[in-house]
Amino acid sequence: QVQLVESGGGSEQAGGSLRLSCVASGDTTSIYRMAWFRQAPGKEREGVATVDDGGSTFSADSMKGRFTLSEDNVKKTLTLQMTNLKPEDTAMYFCAARRVSAVGPVVLRRAMYHYWGQGTQVTVSS
Repeated sequence: QVQLVESGGGSEQAGGSLRLSCVASGDTTSIYRMAWFRQAPGKEREGVATVDDGGSTFSADSMKGRFTLSEDNVKKTLTLQMTNLKPEDTAMYFCAARRVSAVGPVVLRRAMYHYWGQGTQVTVSS
């Protein structure tokens, strides 16, 4: 089994920054890659950012230029630096890990991921 623990969420004003971190433990050798997802109240969980097994970074269009992903795939840690936050970024942010290899935009699909953290709340006020 794999455990994912997120940290770094909180409340911020629009235009501010937050840094989210995720650490994997347990049977981490089964993990190919980790990713960030988010879910706002009443909405579907959506992919935020991840790296595919070709080394390419994928992120949602609304986050490009504002969110930066950093990963250490040996230590199994994943960090999301969020800048210029907007009220629409308010959501529960989840760390996820997949145990299958994948390349391309498919890596932002929820169904690709087998392990999930409990989430960390991000609230952005206007």
